[in-house]
Amino acid sequence: MPPIVRAVISWAIALWACRVFLQSLPYKYSLHPDTQHIFGTIGEWISGFLGPAIGNAFSNFGSYVVGTFELATSVVLLVPAVLWVLRKALGKPTSGIRAKYHTIGGLMAAMVMGGAVFFHLFSPLGIEVLHEGENDGGSLFYAALSILIGGITLFFVNRSASSTVSYETTGENSSEQS
Repeated sequence: MPPIVRAVISWAIALWACRVFLQSLPYKYSLHPDTQHIFGTIGEWISGFLGPAIGNAFSNFGSYVVGTFELATSVVLLVPAVLWVLRKALGKPTSGIRAKYHTIGGLMAAMVMGGAVFFHLFSPLGIEVLHEGENDGGSLFYAALSILIGGITLFFVNRSASSTVSYETTGENSSEQS
């Protein structure tokens, strides 16, 4: 795949994931009623398997943990833009930065959204979240599924690129390592 195509695909997926993650943070951190419903429903379900202590902990603190992981994932996905600007300003090589961070960020996004998709499919939460007579039409599930697929794509699209350019960014080549 040509590097420019890889970069465009990578940035499109990264920006979509960051948009979804960052827009949900105020809901997760403020314990919006919808957030309480979602994490409470899952926590109650978890209580049946792992006991009330773990279920209550998930109900009370799950949104903070998930929100913090999504924030960290967004930072990892956006760091290449900041580093690119800084390295460009300092006249340093910029190759390989995006691929390395998007490989890691893609894996992180896939992990957190894998959990979301799991709970939508296997807990009483369901694909369409119903709360106070309002139905989300599956929008949360489909966003999670798209980021799960996108994160896996980010990982595989950038994994080989990040390993092949690792020596370029450090100024080394294979003949110098012998």
